[in-house]
Amino acid sequence: MEVKRDILWRVYLSYLGIVVLALVILGRAFYIQHIEGAHWRSMADSLHQRYVEIEAERGTIYDDEGNMLSTSIPYFDVYIDFGADGLREKNGLRFRESIDSLSGCLARLFADEKPGAYKRALEQGYNAKNRYYLLKRNITFEQYRTLHTFPLVRLGRNKSGFIEEVHEKRLTPYGLLANRTIGLARENVHNVGLEATYDSSLRGETGKRLVRYIAGGTMVPVEGAEIDAENGKDIVTTIDVTIQDIAENALLKMLAQNEAVHGTCIVMETATGKIKAMANLGLQKDGTYWEDYNYAVSTTEPGSTFKLVTLMSLLEDHKVSLQDYVNIQGGEWTVNGRTVHDAERDDKPEVTVKEAFEASSNVGMAKLAYGAYENNPYQFVNHVRALRMDSVTGIDLSGEGRPVVKTPKNRSWSATTLPWMAFGYEELVSPLQTLTLYNAVANNGTMLKPYLVQEIREYGHTVRTFEPVVLRPKICSDATLRLLKSCLEGVVIEGTAKSLNTPVYPIAGKTGTALVANGTEGYKDHIYQSSFVGYFPADRPAYTCIVVIRNKPHAAVYLGAKVAGPVFREVSDQLYALYTKGNDRNLVMDSSMVSFSGNASVWSGLGVKVPDTGWVTGVTGPAQGFRWSFEKTPDAQGIPSVQGMGLKDALYLLENKGLKVSVRGRGKVLAQSLPAGTQIKRGETIYLQLG
Repeated sequence: MEVKRDILWRVYLSYLGIVVLALVILGRAFYIQHIEGAHWRSMADSLHQRYVEIEAERGTIYDDEGNMLSTSIPYFDVYIDFGADGLREKNGLRFRESIDSLSGCLARLFADEKPGAYKRALEQGYNAKNRYYLLKRNITFEQYRTLHTFPLVRLGRNKSGFIEEVHEKRLTPYGLLANRTIGLARENVHNVGLEATYDSSLRGETGKRLVRYIAGGTMVPVEGAEIDAENGKDIVTTIDVTIQDIAENALLKMLAQNEAVHGTCIVMETATGKIKAMANLGLQKDGTYWEDYNYAVSTTEPGSTFKLVTLMSLLEDHKVSLQDYVNIQGGEWTVNGRTVHDAERDDKPEVTVKEAFEASSNVGMAKLAYGAYENNPYQFVNHVRALRMDSVTGIDLSGEGRPVVKTPKNRSWSATTLPWMAFGYEELVSPLQTLTLYNAVANNGTMLKPYLVQEIREYGHTVRTFEPVVLRPKICSDATLRLLKSCLEGVVIEGTAKSLNTPVYPIAGKTGTALVANGTEGYKDHIYQSSFVGYFPADRPAYTCIVVIRNKPHAAVYLGAKVAGPVFREVSDQLYALYTKGNDRNLVMDSSMVSFSGNASVWSGLGVKVPDTGWVTGVTGPAQGFRWSFEKTPDAQGIPSVQGMGLKDALYLLENKGLKVSVRGRGKVLAQSLPAGTQIKRGETIYLQLG
């Protein structure tokens, strides 16, 4: 009995000991986890270090005059390490002495909290020994510079505990202007445009930084342990901000006026292939227009602008002469069960080949092509290929659409494909391809590759240049070229685009009006694509331009000359006034001659006798015996002439007329985009070239 009791006593004692030990272990675990948890997690995290990447500063995209089209702006996140040795030495004396003045400075800088609120927040962080306390996100560079003049902060990182992390935001200073062409370079957004094409140059080389993990998985950089990033290179584009602005405004005005779906306007420098402007605007859900898609490089059925290819083929193969006659049958012709219609009917039963082209007769061009190439369609297709209409232009933009040109080997080739191809159907080409072809005609037969970037720079020094690239030295014979030019000029003088004709300078070009399909709805919605492509001045081409606009269903106005033509004319008028007209001048510069245009009161105040009041033009020099000769500036009913004036006087006159003024260059006004005497439209933009 005593043995049994002795055994049970020992068992109970052992059980009690186990229970006590378990309670001690549980209590210790609870204490470590909840009382000392933050301390031990911090120590554990501090043992983990790794390298993270430092993003390089992305390069800037400039226009051809050095204006920034896309750039990176630095922003800063500010943290405080309240465990920094310098901040806590001498029992935090430095922190306590600076907190009041620092709180006041922060309140004035950010203007979002009172000094007392900043003081309480800083004290809480200090008492908690927060190793990575977030003070402020996304402060600007100016705020960052100001912050470093504040008490405590100016002592440096070791003594203040202040840590800044820099990151960048990509901005386009001109907003909408060429937005799609420039492209996007934002977090989680796929790059397009030049940002995508030249990403390897723009992004630079990433660096590395050693970081230590603290409580909560927060990373704290280890000072002195980093490899600097190599900044990206800058690119200089061929885009001219002034021309881009002119093209964009002219396109936007017509799109809004005609409630169109989308449109594009491209301006190319004829002699080089440089793209000076590329505007792409699409209708948004809220009724506004935005650069939402690059329509310039998207393929569609081109319509009548393709007739230049047909005429060139016929002339090169000596199938026709411009004086030959073709029976257009009242603008309606049935071939192999399908009927070709002319957009604008002509009462003449027969017209010359030149007249058929100028009047944009679908029947005429279809009959000519079918009669010449019915038995050998490859002869025509080979011309199309030789003109590179089946190849991308190779422009330095990602996403260029692939053209489609049928051949007799294609299963979709039918008995009506050839005549329909002749007037711009059953093939898909982009506006940029069409522009490249017309530019070759303007450039005396030399086809140039269109391009958008002319230089890559590193720290201001040019490391690579891009020169014009010849795609074809000669697209046709000189004899054919002369005939094509005469026909393109005839379109504007006597043909479908005669509303664009101007006595000031000659224009050459071609209209296009194509019925396009509306997805699965087909052609029943009567959606038309309006086009005009041409060059100016026709006798000495400086620029080639194409405008393509997709109209709304059942649009009342849809012909190329009525929709795309006015956009072209507005662009050409303003560019002629700003650039090409200036190049035609033959001024003999004489440093002894001085001229002045402005208000007569300036001279009266200087004691110079002026024969009239108001606005005058004066000149002096050897021819005047060095005496001032003044003439009164005529009071124009429309836009005044400001040539020769200083910018201040020009702004005064033009803005008082209700015009918006855009200025380029320095000095006196050399040229104005809207000619003197033109009817004033309030709110219209006038461009001034200074020099």
